[in-house]
Amino acid sequence: MALPQARLGVIARSLSIVFFLTILPFANGTQQQLTSDPSSLHFEKVTVGKITSLPVSVTNTGATSVTILSTRSSNAAFSLSGLDLPVTLTAGQKISFAVTFLPKQTGHAGGHIVFGGDVPNVWLNLPVNGIGVNDWSVTASPSNLQFGSVRIGNKATLPLSIMNTGGSSALISAGQLSGAGFAVTGVHLPLTLDPGQSYTFNVTFAPHISGVATGEILATAPLSPVLNVPLLGSGSDAGQLIVSPASVNFGNVTLGTSANQTAILSALGTSVTMSAAASDNPAFAISGLALPRTIQPGENAAFTVVFTPQSSGNTSGTISFFSDAPNSPTLQSVAGNGISPAGHKVMLSWDPSVSQVVGYNVYRSGSPTGPYTRINGALDPNTNYSDTTIASGQTYYYVTTAVDSSSQESAFSNEVEAVIP
Repeated sequence: MALPQARLGVIARSLSIVFFLTILPFANGTQQQLTSDPSSLHFEKVTVGKITSLPVSVTNTGATSVTILSTRSSNAAFSLSGLDLPVTLTAGQKISFAVTFLPKQTGHAGGHIVFGGDVPNVWLNLPVNGIGVNDWSVTASPSNLQFGSVRIGNKATLPLSIMNTGGSSALISAGQLSGAGFAVTGVHLPLTLDPGQSYTFNVTFAPHISGVATGEILATAPLSPVLNVPLLGSGSDAGQLIVSPASVNFGNVTLGTSANQTAILSALGTSVTMSAAASDNPAFAISGLALPRTIQPGENAAFTVVFTPQSSGNTSGTISFFSDAPNSPTLQSVAGNGISPAGHKVMLSWDPSVSQVVGYNVYRSGSPTGPYTRINGALDPNTNYSDTTIASGQTYYYVTTAVDSSSQESAFSNEVEAVIP
């Protein structure tokens, strides 16, 4: 049944019907002999009046030679470059050239380029399309952002400015950020920039894995080109602060003098920033190290450890290096033995015990009645002892004890005083 004429009129006014026709290469079903790579071209956004090109190649996939005699573009905005006709392709041969796009107006442009051969059924249809956009005077400063090496768990922030260098207002309606670890703060779209106006926002890089990271910021509007700002950074494992040597022993150092040894601080992995260093024993100090200081990987920061014994005898301590490394504080153990100047010693002797003993211990104090510190390293079977770990101008007080075979130790003997000149 036919519809009433009035009904047809309503449909015609309310619908827009578009037919897409596909023309088959050959009516007889013969396989197409010319193929292109790629099979179609898309030019994205191109400024009106400016030309851009994309590479394309055509291959003869047949078993016989083919001669391309002509080309025809259905849209004058698209043309060929680098192809001289006629050209004969033997079986399997490929030729390469370029297709150019020169938009005359804004908006979408499409069409196809037809390649005609030397026989009626040898031809190729190459679809092409692109978008013509307005000239844009929006620029980025800097044109790219490089964050360098950033430790995993930390972040780095850089400013980015967008400026309209043209003579009319510019609209940024869309933005896109890509790349793992990158983020943008302080910008809201759509954004309109008057002539000469700029807008600054921040871009951060907070890597979660080690290695190089890339990304980009894209800014555009429907009929505007795309502004592309490349992003580059590198995630690195947490750096370690290394001190070498880890242990320093000065040996014997005469009281009233100092001894020096050189040590080195280095960074492993990434840079490390030192903030402070401290010693838990005043006899040990460091010099030649200005803080705070950032040590780069591969760099050696030399410093000096100084031992100035405060009293005779063995002493030890720890130097702590504080930094932003996860192994902070980094520790260095130090030790040394203070000895009296040459020619100064105290000779001690005592009567043997009336009981059966296996040896004696010698104790010393810097004040009368103690407390006393044992100064002999092992049980002494003799009844005399020479103390050389003394300092000039000091007074010392000594006592002894006797030890039997059951390791029972007697009470202190009487105290004797020694004044060192």
